[in-house]
Amino acid sequence: MVSPNTKLPSTKKQRLSPDRVLDGAMALADEIGVDAFTIRKLADALDTKPMTIYHHVAGKDAILDGMVDRVFAEIDRPPTDLDWKSAIRHRCLSARDVLARHPWAASLMESRTSPGPETLGHHDAVLGCLRRGGLSLEMTAHAYALVDSYLYGFALQEASLPATGGAEMADLAQGLIEPLPADDYPHLTEFTTDYVLKPGYDFRAEFEFGLDLILDALEARA
Repeated sequence: MVSPNTKLPSTKKQRLSPDRVLDGAMALADEIGVDAFTIRKLADALDTKPMTIYHHVAGKDAILDGMVDRVFAEIDRPPTDLDWKSAIRHRCLSARDVLARHPWAASLMESRTSPGPETLGHHDAVLGCLRRGGLSLEMTAHAYALVDSYLYGFALQEASLPATGGAEMADLAQGLIEPLPADDYPHLTEFTTDYVLKPGYDFRAEFEFGLDLILDALEARA
């Protein structure tokens, strides 16, 4: 967590601009999350005053719009030299990595009512990929809704977990299961001891399994 007195080194003592405001906003949100994000905290992090920020951006909504547009800019669009399923898979793996870097973003990605050019271009590219793959408009709607529901849902779940793998996950699972009477929770005990606590378990690996399941099912229906 960033303290109220933390200054962002990449922007401190440099002339403010809309880009520098967004740089600072992204860095601050990555540190404290979007729920705790305020213009005053951003001004403190940028070593300036709230009213100075308003000279460069219209307000908090404009900042959030810009932040979301920047997140979309980081996500690879579906490559046009791959078949539609491989291209969408590539895009989703990229999106998951980006959302893991910006855990605050998943809940905002489709909530903005003034989308920027990167947001619009990304959506257009995904729709174009599905249409080039031969999916009807109806199947394109089904596919886009299903894939992104899974993508954002997984990102939100991953961001909320106290641990996803490694020693941290093993300690968490062990501490959870040890006090429980095994006879009262036999399936939870079995799953934890015989799967989660085995070396190499990582919840994040479940993403690709689910994604491939969805894409295979969509291909079969299409």
